[in-house]
Amino acid sequence: MFRYVAFNWSPAAPAQAALARRLDETMGRANGWGQALSIPGLRVYTTGQRRNVNGIYPLAGGQGVVLGRLHRNGGATSPRGDVEMSAFAAARIVDTGGQALIDDYWGRYVAILRTDRRGTFALRDPSGALPCYRIDIEGVAIAFSWLQDVIDFVPAPLDLAIDWDAVAARLTLGSLGGQATALRGVSQLLPGQSGSLNPGAAAPMSAWSAVALARHPVDEAPAAAAAQLRQVVTNCVRSWSSCYDALLLRLSGGVDSAILLGALATDPTARITCLNYHSPGSNSDERNFARLAAAKAGVPLIERQRDATFRLERLLSPSPMPTPEGYVGRLGADDNDAEVAAAHGLPAMFTGAGGDQLFFQLRCTWPAADYLAVHGIGAGFVLASLDAARLGRVSLLQSMWRAFADQRPRRRPSGGADPPGTLIEPDAVEGVREVARYTHPELARAAAELPIGKFHQVEALLHPFGYYDPYLRAEAPEIVNPLLSQPLIELCLALPTWSLTDGGQGRALARRAFAPDIPREIATRQSKGGLAEHIAAVLDGNLPLARSVLLDGQLVGRGLLDRRKVEAALTGRLSAQGGHVAEVHDCIAIEAWLRSVAAVHPRDA
Repeated sequence: MFRYVAFNWSPAAPAQAALARRLDETMGRANGWGQALSIPGLRVYTTGQRRNVNGIYPLAGGQGVVLGRLHRNGGATSPRGDVEMSAFAAARIVDTGGQALIDDYWGRYVAILRTDRRGTFALRDPSGALPCYRIDIEGVAIAFSWLQDVIDFVPAPLDLAIDWDAVAARLTLGSLGGQATALRGVSQLLPGQSGSLNPGAAAPMSAWSAVALARHPVDEAPAAAAAQLRQVVTNCVRSWSSCYDALLLRLSGGVDSAILLGALATDPTARITCLNYHSPGSNSDERNFARLAAAKAGVPLIERQRDATFRLERLLSPSPMPTPEGYVGRLGADDNDAEVAAAHGLPAMFTGAGGDQLFFQLRCTWPAADYLAVHGIGAGFVLASLDAARLGRVSLLQSMWRAFADQRPRRRPSGGADPPGTLIEPDAVEGVREVARYTHPELARAAAELPIGKFHQVEALLHPFGYYDPYLRAEAPEIVNPLLSQPLIELCLALPTWSLTDGGQGRALARRAFAPDIPREIATRQSKGGLAEHIAAVLDGNLPLARSVLLDGQLVGRGLLDRRKVEAALTGRLSAQGGHVAEVHDCIAIEAWLRSVAAVHPRDA
């Protein structure tokens, strides 16, 4: 898997220079690692490069390097093969402090740059596909993508202190969306941000703003908006497919993966194999839909049953990460992903992740409130309210009443969270200090400047999907989420929610845009498959382990979880509807993360 480590230091500081020299020597001898940039006081190393997939783009005069995969902006599909960066383009990136990289390119990348004005800094692409973390050791700033590499290469025991306030916030909010991670001293650069790697660095700066894009809706006629959406989706999907000779597509049978397949199928050079998972249950078997989509595209489909006897012990030793990552979405899929990918020579797994957020699949009446906030009362408001009534499954009067009610200022942004989990100790929730540290800095601005529907769309899109798999590590195929590409994110942020749901249906604009390319049965389906019954069955088969991990674990021991509630949740047979199934799995994932960090260095704070 593609990874990088960059370290910046002052050559005039003896202690920093000594540590940097030892790091340089160790990484220079490491098998598979190569030097991507070497200038006084700065080194960048990478591993796992693959032609056309992840590489190194050096900038003019040794002033920086871009790591990952670039596509050229401008609307056209990237040609098969990598982007060639001209000397002029490289110089422009440096001269603009990286802004030209965001304006002229898109992709999956992190740039390490040095300019006279800002010194050394990192820039993470707006999609956030490739992570960027920072840790300072003896004055040396280290930017990295995979924590285990820092653990392996730093020539001294790494002092990883658990931030228990962040752990409580993770339980409460569901994710950590700010710069802070759950390890003291380890911070993350957020998508679209640039952050200094100099001593005493100021807070990161935003080079790209989701709120700025969403604040100015592009209210086009439905036909024109659908045509534009179709073009951008197709360009992004085909640009990613051009990176690979062959690929595996996780085809659920839902709208998003069918759209992804429809866009891929327009490329006659793409070699696609589809993979569908199914399990017993009312909405867990979508094979019929997947078969329709695969048949229409003329591609092979592999069907695998999820393993209800899956043993959770296999997930209790993840690679250490700066923040706990859940495993529910991986249950019953990871091993099969790796097995199928290896057997068929398919290095990448494409997924339709992000479609819910981009195309607006929410049962709500917010599009009417958004229309009212932008256009006021008029005939258009009545039509928007009628669509919103269908979307939210309420009466027209209720839809209009809610549109007015939702004009009131919102409270503190939730950070992407539903109400706090039912197993959490109330005092732990109330005791979370500095909640703003754990939420994206744009959320407060979004709450103040955006109407309610667009606010929630922005909120959902501010949390990128993980690039690495801490449970399978290098065995996992490379995950590519083409829908979460910068041009498509920017378009869907600019399209108003009432346009995205025109006619009163979730993903209405996307369905219209790709109606010729996906089976009618999928384009018109209202239901959506899920994992609820499968993850309940897995937990039911692992109850003794779950009781041991949680009741004897640190979350209960430190009073973050209510022991009595946990005991009650793990008593008797669980069902998909009750028993706090997803929350229990998430708590087990956090306990597994705590073990992985303790194995590195058994200290907490």
